[in-house]
Amino acid sequence: MNGLFADRMSKVPRSFVREILRVTEDPDIISFAGGLPNPISFPHKEIAESAAVVFKDSSDEALQYGSTEGYKPLRDYIAKRYLNSGLDINSDNILMINGSQQGLDLIGKVFLNRNDTVLIERPTYLAAIQSFGLYEPKFVPIPLLEDGVDLEVLEDMVESLNPKLFYSIPNFQNPTGITYSKNKREKIGDIFNENKTLLVEDNPYGEIRFIGEDLPSIKNYIEKSVLLGSFSKTVSPGMRLGWIVADNEIMNHLITAKQASDLHSNYLTQMIVHRYLTGYDVENHIQHIRNMYRRQRDCMVDMIKRYFPSDVKYTKPEGGMFLWVTLPDGMSSMELFEIAIKENVAFVPGEAFYSNNPETNTLRLNFSNSNEKKIEEGIKRLGHAIKYLK
Repeated sequence: MNGLFADRMSKVPRSFVREILRVTEDPDIISFAGGLPNPISFPHKEIAESAAVVFKDSSDEALQYGSTEGYKPLRDYIAKRYLNSGLDINSDNILMINGSQQGLDLIGKVFLNRNDTVLIERPTYLAAIQSFGLYEPKFVPIPLLEDGVDLEVLEDMVESLNPKLFYSIPNFQNPTGITYSKNKREKIGDIFNENKTLLVEDNPYGEIRFIGEDLPSIKNYIEKSVLLGSFSKTVSPGMRLGWIVADNEIMNHLITAKQASDLHSNYLTQMIVHRYLTGYDVENHIQHIRNMYRRQRDCMVDMIKRYFPSDVKYTKPEGGMFLWVTLPDGMSSMELFEIAIKENVAFVPGEAFYSNNPETNTLRLNFSNSNEKKIEEGIKRLGHAIKYLK
């Protein structure tokens, strides 16, 4: 079948995490690999009750075609939540999508031509590399520091390369768990207000802060940007529901791309989620998630201190679902993975999160989808594997 497939398909790898998850289906393996919310947090009963109400009161509308923009009461709800955080956003500037992941694909369709320059964090969300990679851009990584992206490098790349866009995850970044400081957010706004490069701000984890105070969105400091949000981490990932915030000009193009992709996102799901959000105490639900993830994060950090060699470095996230581990120079996380699987524990080697020249001694650990008992045992096993590799 040589010559049948588009050239781009040979240049984009399959999701490394998805391949690893196949390996970890063995129930004996403790997995820190997936970016999975804890199913204990899912509002099972409330979603079932909300669905029953939707079918009882609005079944014709819920089962019919809908507008591309999405269910307006849900968009109104999202806009109101943004207002509470200092962002005055009109619901007409919100587009409902199939998880924020679809947003990356739509952004690629609307903005990227082959060989366009795309700035990304180093390391960055691996599915962004995959999604944007289909449109064959040139990725230029910007190093991440403890308080966010390296501003000197970012400003130099923006001025010298005139990139099409910069993709960032300022809150509890995937994979590192780091958070941009308020000062750095302000300065990024200054940089991008002076040029045509588009800021793409992905914020799937922002509401899961369990340490410290919330920080303003970078969108507070910039005139033109695209902001992505999701219900996957606060309600349910299986419902595949997220949104894009953009100005009128960008939104018009996004709507066209969305229509070409799937007409509109699942209206039944949108109506059920809206009924849940307006009929129950969502703030209490989110606080429950924060409390649980705080305990799991603290447990993982404590176990790393206990079982890992002292020369292993790691981040201490204030929210989200991940922390980032850096092994001593010369050690390979891919080699460690092979040993760890034999110890029945899994993680994601760091190579997957780089577009080029990966730091091969890095790895990502997910703490949200394991209870404290499994975290202790899994980190103990991983510590044994690290010591064996050394």
